[in-house]
Amino acid sequence: MSSALTDLFPHPIVQAPMAGGVSVPQLAAAVSEAGGLGSLAAGYKTADGMYQEIKQLRGLTGRPFGVNLFMPQPEYAETGAVQVYAEQLAGESTWYETELGDPDSGRDDGYDAKIAVLLDDPVAVASFHFGVPSGDTIEALRRAGTLTLVTVTSAEEAVAVEQAGADAVIVQGMEAGGHQGTHKDIPENDGSAIGLLSLLGQVREAVGLPIVAAGGIMRGSQIAAVLAAGACAAQLGTAFLATPESGAHAVHKAALTNPLFVRTELTRAFSGRPARGLVNRFLREHGPYAPAAYPEVHHLTSPLRKAAAKAGDAQGMALWAGQGHRMARELPAGQLVEILVEELEEARAAAGFPAGEDGAS
Repeated sequence: MSSALTDLFPHPIVQAPMAGGVSVPQLAAAVSEAGGLGSLAAGYKTADGMYQEIKQLRGLTGRPFGVNLFMPQPEYAETGAVQVYAEQLAGESTWYETELGDPDSGRDDGYDAKIAVLLDDPVAVASFHFGVPSGDTIEALRRAGTLTLVTVTSAEEAVAVEQAGADAVIVQGMEAGGHQGTHKDIPENDGSAIGLLSLLGQVREAVGLPIVAAGGIMRGSQIAAVLAAGACAAQLGTAFLATPESGAHAVHKAALTNPLFVRTELTRAFSGRPARGLVNRFLREHGPYAPAAYPEVHHLTSPLRKAAAKAGDAQGMALWAGQGHRMARELPAGQLVEILVEELEEARAAAGFPAGEDGAS
């Protein structure tokens, strides 16, 4: 275990930073107050928007929390493929009575400005998705008192994170909802994502960094399993999606346990990058044709997704969800943390571990 990380929160539970308006300050505060680590998602926000949410969260809790940033993406050369996809979406534009978005709305997600804010007004934890921050950035955050975590989807990515000097890795299995945090988006690798337990073993043998496990975790018994496999904490996203504090749309929350949505799939349909969501009409019709173009496709489909949400049409929304979505519980976030801890302790006792310990060597 990493005492520097786990000393920040009594229970080994991290609320995943879910971008798109889900991980609001109220959710992060409730999780942190209950003894987990609450998280804000800076992705798709301006630097000032991120700062305002940090300020609001600090007004709700004095406990530590994390902030997640998206790494800037490399230039995408095949603009023709994006245009072809835009033409395919013309029917959606007509149906929802809205124009498509501008695919060239920006690639860096305001990264440098957000780093500047976090250095000026440090938080306990900064995590990164879609790549590895530079060693200089990691060191600057460390001097500011911030621990850095980076999402990985392979042992090779974990080695790169360790070499960059980060404090821990978030090991994301293929079961996870939302975007896979792969460092390089290689279309030929679609379908080759690794399950969490197998990936945990590979990463644990490859690096000496503390591990936060993510992907499909919905119960305390699953938290016990990843702790026994070598993680120091578990990160849960879909489990907190249905809570009243979550900023997810009511239609999205209801879809998690709606029998109409029987499975999830990794798709590029909404953003141009592999992301796991509930299979709906939009995903079925457009997923096979979406180019590997992030964030261009994200910007392109943004007005469509907003229009579908406004209309309450689940068939046109990006219903991000992990493979355990049917196990979602509509409980207040703080109560959910308490129940997860109870389930964790029961699983530990059943496995013969003293309370508060796991099976990792």
